[in-house]
Amino acid sequence: MDEYFKELGQPNFRAGQVFRWLHQGVESFDEMTNLPRALRERLKGSCALDVPSVERKQVSKLDGTIKYLWRLGDGNCVETVLMRYKHGNTVCVSSQVGCNMGCVFCASTLGGKVRDLNPAEILDQVIFTEKDSGETISNIVMMGIGEPLDNFDHVLRFLALVNHPDGMNIGMRHISLSTCGLVNKIDKLAQLGLQLTLSVSLHAPDDETRSRLMPVNQAVGVELLMDTCRRYFETTGRRISYEYAMVEGVNDSDAQADQLARILRGQPGHVNLIPLNEVAESPLRPSRRVRQFQQRLESHGITVTVRRRLGGDIDASCGQLRRRRIMEGEAHIPEEGLT
Repeated sequence: MDEYFKELGQPNFRAGQVFRWLHQGVESFDEMTNLPRALRERLKGSCALDVPSVERKQVSKLDGTIKYLWRLGDGNCVETVLMRYKHGNTVCVSSQVGCNMGCVFCASTLGGKVRDLNPAEILDQVIFTEKDSGETISNIVMMGIGEPLDNFDHVLRFLALVNHPDGMNIGMRHISLSTCGLVNKIDKLAQLGLQLTLSVSLHAPDDETRSRLMPVNQAVGVELLMDTCRRYFETTGRRISYEYAMVEGVNDSDAQADQLARILRGQPGHVNLIPLNEVAESPLRPSRRVRQFQQRLESHGITVTVRRRLGGDIDASCGQLRRRRIMEGEAHIPEEGLT
C-alpha cells in the first residue's frame, strides 16, 4: 500500500489512513472522510472494496452465540461463530471454502474443498462479525471450515494483518490455530516462533481408530504426529492443546483413555474433550462417557478440560449451516472448482 500511494503521488501517511479504515469495516471509499475528495474518487476508479454480506445469521436463545453465514464476492459462503465467555468474546473463523481432509464427524468436509480463502477474506470475518454484532472481539480460533495449514501462506498473512498495531491488534497469544496434523506444516510453523496456541485434532490414540475417523492419518500416523508435536514444543516452548471429540463406542473406552495417557506422557499440553455435535449425514453419535473418560485421564496425571457446548440450537457443528444452504439449492458451487 505504501508503494501504491507513492505511485499515485500521495504523501506517505495516506497508506496508513486507508489501512486503518479497512480494519474498521468500511464498505465504500466515501466513508474514508479524512481523505481528500479527489483521492476518494480516484480510488473508486482504480480499486475495489470487496466485503462479505450476511447470507444468514442465527442467534442462540440458549447462550447468545451468533453464527454467521457470509457470502463472499464469488457467491461462495463460509461460516463464522461469535462465542461469549467471561474472559471476552471469541470468534471462530474459516480458512477455506469446504475442506479436503474428510473427517467423518465434520460437516465442513462434505462435498470437498472448493477453494482457499485469501487473507482479506479470513480477516473480514473478524472485522465484520465485530461490526455487525457490536461486540469487541478479543480472541480468535481458527477452527471453522477448512484446514488452516492446508492454506499456509494465506493464513500467515492473515495472522500478520490481524496482529498489526494499526489494525485490530489482536495479540498472538489470543489466537488458536487448529490442525488435523499436517506434520510438515507443523514443523514449518514451529520455525516461525509465533506465540499462538496450536491445537491438534487428535480424536484417537491409535492408528486404526484415528484413520477411521480422519483419513489424513493414513498418510501420517499417530507416532509421527506425536513426534512432530514434541518437536514443536521443543522449538517454540508453547504447550499444545489436543482436541478429542467424544464418539459413542468409537474412541471413548477406558482402554483408549489409558492409551491416550501413554502417548501424552511427559509432553506438556492438555486434552480438550469435545462433546460431539451430531451431523445428519453421519452415523456417529455423542459419547455418554465424557465424565468417565475425563476422570480416567486425570488419574494418569493428564490435564483435561471439557469444551463448553455453545449454540446447540443454531446448527452448532462446523459446516452445518453452509451445508444446509447448499442442500436447499440456494447456492451454486461450481463443479470445476472442486479439488
